[in-house]
Amino acid sequence: MHIQFAELPVFDQDRAKDFYTDRLGCRVLADVPMGEDGWRWIELGFPGADTALHLVPRPDEEPSPGPVLVLVEDDVKGTVEALRAKGVEIVTEPEEAAYMPGVTVAEFRDSEGNRMVVSGRIRETP
Repeated sequence: MHIQFAELPVFDQDRAKDFYTDRLGCRVLADVPMGEDGWRWIELGFPGADTALHLVPRPDEEPSPGPVLVLVEDDVKGTVEALRAKGVEIVTEPEEAAYMPGVTVAEFRDSEGNRMVVSGRIRETP
């Protein structure tokens, strides 16, 4: 069993699609009309992952109060620097997670104000 997709609330589908493809390397799995209100069924896939993101309309313009996704990456610090270089807002710098020793975490915001976590095991240096 696995998760096919998770819904991600967004204000602007095109802006969110651009953010996730340009800054996080997602690929477009689907982008088709959905209903008469102009919204589309957009699914995005992360490299190497089976689970997709489905961009759904957000009911208001309030950004998420807490993280909505946790992304796993081997090099959290390098990922944060790459995101920063692409103009992504970094909310918290990489640090060891207080709730999980041995794991580095950092937070950033996507184009829609959603808070995201990037997480990875602390690598031992030789």
